[in-house]
Amino acid sequence: NYNATAYEFAKKWRVLKVTYKGFVKDFLFLVMGIASAAFGLESFLLPNNFIDGGVTGISLLTSEITSTPLYILIPLINIPFIILGYRIIGKAFVIKTTIAIIGLALTLALFTFPEVTHDKLLVSIFGGFFLGAGIGMSVRGGGVLDGTEVLAIYISRKAGATIGDIIMIINVVIFLTAAYFLSIDTALYSMLTYLAASKT
Repeated sequence: NYNATAYEFAKKWRVLKVTYKGFVKDFLFLVMGIASAAFGLESFLLPNNFIDGGVTGISLLTSEITSTPLYILIPLINIPFIILGYRIIGKAFVIKTTIAIIGLALTLALFTFPEVTHDKLLVSIFGGFFLGAGIGMSVRGGGVLDGTEVLAIYISRKAGATIGDIIMIINVVIFLTAAYFLSIDTALYSMLTYLAASKT
């Protein structure tokens, strides 16, 4: 009986340790993802009026057109995708995604990053690199900074199309809108930003 109790205790302790380590690892990935994405946005994209694809791109474009602060738009526009994520992925995903998105919004609101360059090619490549790295690390942490993938998963299940095709269609609409409201040059450089982010 004593041995059985000791075994159960050891088993529960091991599960607790694994869970704690997993939580710490996910949290660190989310923090690094937020920092990288915020740096890419504030040091490269925002000062040069460039956008990206997905929900981040919609937020950047809306911010340019309406002058609404980006830190308000990012959580606001992501709300429907967070709700959708709860329905099709699960509670843990939604909690981590909410933490990541609110963390990014707070970082953009409270911290100022230096402008690195105004060279358009460098802005599109490195802005996309840091934003893509941030999104990638947040995914490794179990959440997302951009709800487009959630929408793509949902539509792919309903329509039978691939996730990649749906994301491409969404981004084509975003970049065409950017070409209309901003300029063709900005839209083309923003497409480079998206390519750099997606490859990263």
